[in-house]
Amino acid sequence: MSSRGKGNASKAAAAPGVQLDTATKLSFYRQMVLIRRFEELARIAYQQGKIAGFLHLYIGEEAIAVGAIAALRPEDHLLTHYRDHGHAIARGMDPRTLMAELFGKVTGCSRGRGGSMHFASREHNYWGGHAIVGGHLPMAVGLAFAAKYLGEPRVAMVIFGDAATDIGEFYEALNMAALWKTPTVFLCENNLYGMGVAIEKASAVTEVYKKACMANIPAERIDGMDVLTVYEAALRAVEWARAGNGPYFLEAVCYRFQGHSVADPELYRTKEEVEKWKQRDPIQRFRQHLIEVERIPEAQLDAIHEDVEREMEEVMRFAEESPDPPLEELYDFTYANPIGAWRGDERFLQEWESA
Repeated sequence: MSSRGKGNASKAAAAPGVQLDTATKLSFYRQMVLIRRFEELARIAYQQGKIAGFLHLYIGEEAIAVGAIAALRPEDHLLTHYRDHGHAIARGMDPRTLMAELFGKVTGCSRGRGGSMHFASREHNYWGGHAIVGGHLPMAVGLAFAAKYLGEPRVAMVIFGDAATDIGEFYEALNMAALWKTPTVFLCENNLYGMGVAIEKASAVTEVYKKACMANIPAERIDGMDVLTVYEAALRAVEWARAGNGPYFLEAVCYRFQGHSVADPELYRTKEEVEKWKQRDPIQRFRQHLIEVERIPEAQLDAIHEDVEREMEEVMRFAEESPDPPLEELYDFTYANPIGAWRGDERFLQEWESA
């Protein structure tokens, strides 16, 4: 599956002769398996009451995170939505600190304060999962604008769901990005449902990539269940943006095998539909590619699963045994310049105490 926006496709230079060595492909496979197992164990922990709030799983969509993020450089910016665990792992964050964050532990990537929806890492230029649908799109354009203004060869990739394309910020962000020619890569994970609403019931345009025409942004629709297809398309988009040509738009058609969240009873879609999409499982499809094209022995791939299982045992142990945030930190990180930071300023202390 690959389509391009009319009137825009001729501008986009394809990534010439994209070739991945076997080691890189195997690393892709391991990342996908790791994301899948992370999510499966997170689901169990949620059902055991060890994870609170909501939990949005990425099972079935692993090819997009792994393929797209592999096209980025470490200095590039990445922003995403609340179904963000897979993106964080693909970006290189430590799965131990991610699971600890889900558990609300002080060793989490946000010291247990962000939880499932708000992974972030300054070290990885990963600026968060965002719970407000589409609210992070203008932020990505702002980061891309800053990179252009400062003459930095950075790209800002922003990942969002199909439902985000029906809100105002989406069109505003696309318009600003095109107007200012910011190095922004818009990546829509179209899993066909916004929570429990099918895309055809919410949007007059169901081929989401066509919406980019409102800002004359080059756009493609790709198979989001194929990691190599995603990687090649993302590389085209990133190279286009980095070269100073302005934004690029990708729609990756995919399917989540779980409900909107673990608490979702999934009354809006049939079991037959889910099973049909599971036949296109991105991990199994890539496994067949590795066996048939790369001639990788199945035993070698099985060993990767075993290695991931060992890593996840350590991940879960770390999360289980990590301490809760101390009560005295309850109000920390509420303000950019907390009162505690001014304790050395006697004049400020006196004014504060007399207030």
